[in-house]
Amino acid sequence: MRWLGGDESDNVEDRRGSGGGGLLVGGGIGTVVIAIIVMLLGGDPSEVLNRSSPDQATSEAPSGPQADDDAAHFTRKVLASTEKVWTKLFAEQGAQYQKPVLVMFRGVTSSGCGTAQEAMGPFYCPVDQKVYIDLSFYDELAQRFQAPGDFAMSYVVAHEIGHHVQKQLGIMDKTDAMRQHMSEREYNRVSVRLELQADFFAGVWAHHAQGQSIAIDENDVESALTAANAIGDDKIQEQTQGRVVPDAFTHGSSAQRVYWFKKGLKTGDINQGDTFNSREDANL
Repeated sequence: MRWLGGDESDNVEDRRGSGGGGLLVGGGIGTVVIAIIVMLLGGDPSEVLNRSSPDQATSEAPSGPQADDDAAHFTRKVLASTEKVWTKLFAEQGAQYQKPVLVMFRGVTSSGCGTAQEAMGPFYCPVDQKVYIDLSFYDELAQRFQAPGDFAMSYVVAHEIGHHVQKQLGIMDKTDAMRQHMSEREYNRVSVRLELQADFFAGVWAHHAQGQSIAIDENDVESALTAANAIGDDKIQEQTQGRVVPDAFTHGSSAQRVYWFKKGLKTGDINQGDTFNSREDANL
């Protein structure tokens, strides 16, 4: 992946080195296991933290901002690119895109959805409408998930921005309202469609950014597809449980995530991403 220009977004809170008070809040072995799964899926940390017990363990937060300056500049560039694309697409629909804030941190920090920890991976908090990312996740993406490359990292950021787009369009508020009247199994299905749409929106961003702010080739696309494939619910369950339980899916299968990202990348048409009513991925 090659940048066509060096614009960086200013809508960033850099909390690296702040230490977040130096405390990591844990809730026992069960919470740790769940937190690991949430990290792998890229999920909302409040689902874990708000149910955890108040046991505490002290941990010294990493303080090396210099070590990941390149990752910080890279993240700012990706954010700037998403801002340009979504501002334009919203304007074409007669709407105004409200740019989110991206919070970079190391170790632990606070969010509107609860305490954010390194183990949870990148996430979007709809309460404060901010994206949170511990920059060490980029190393995790390359080493644990075997998805190195700038475009794979861009996909991760663009997916979380996709959730902000859903918030702006009112989609996230509607699904939250549905949650009150559903069983956990029923809402899991809704959650899957929400996540797949965020994958689609990540593809839409890449479609419009190509040739404007980024230049990508087949190898770049492959790295993003590898990332999408690696964090599917089926792959994660197989790794952590040794078996696949579709009713417990919250993010979609690997094949579904790849499908919707590719569709967004190919079409660039936001109107083709109604994952809630479409069943074109039913057999994946």
